[in-house]
Amino acid sequence: MYRERASGLTGAVVWTSTPDGTGRVLPDGCMDLLWYDGELLVAGPDTRAHVPERTDRPWAGVRFPPGIAPVLLGVPAHELRDRRVPLADLWPAAAVRRLTGRAGAAADPAHGVEAAALSLASAAPAPDPLTRRVAAALAAGRPVGAVADELGLGVRQLHRRSLAAFGYGPKTLARVLRLGRALALARAGVPLARAAARTGYADQAHLTREVRELTGVRPRDLLGGGAR
Repeated sequence: MYRERASGLTGAVVWTSTPDGTGRVLPDGCMDLLWYDGELLVAGPDTRAHVPERTDRPWAGVRFPPGIAPVLLGVPAHELRDRRVPLADLWPAAAVRRLTGRAGAAADPAHGVEAAALSLASAAPAPDPLTRRVAAALAAGRPVGAVADELGLGVRQLHRRSLAAFGYGPKTLARVLRLGRALALARAGVPLARAAARTGYADQAHLTREVRELTGVRPRDLLGGGAR
């Protein structure tokens, strides 16, 4: 079972889940701060769907907008790509104990991990506004070259900054975000062929190939449920 709500941290989402071993976490350009069994962990940006192991204990997490978590954690996103790691592997033990204590003091794990995330945000520098502009432009379907020109960046410079902020280059981020747009339309009842056309795929077959490549299943299997 999966539930989510808006966080007090702008643009973030607080969620809880008890995985049954069949659901899939789809790549979305985001990173998460996780709470499980009394421990804080970090989920890096995914390039393929992640299938959590079955458990009878709940997970809770805060999903940050693309490009925000590296600022809060002080760790480049590409170092955590396709990984789930304990926060203790990234930060000094004393700092992790303080943050873990803050999270564990809450009766509700979701409130606890959100309190930890808010604590991180209060101590971190402000996110680079350029990072937000890159994510917004790519989410809107702008070509990578056009985004670089609009922001006054060379393509290589945009690639380097994207690796640090998002975990992968702008072309991969654009690909992941486009898939998210297409699936959102399909879940809203838009036929796949029309969803493909509206989000810039060559045709429905192109969208189907992207779904299989990035999620590991066919669109009809994915849209039947079990993915976020």
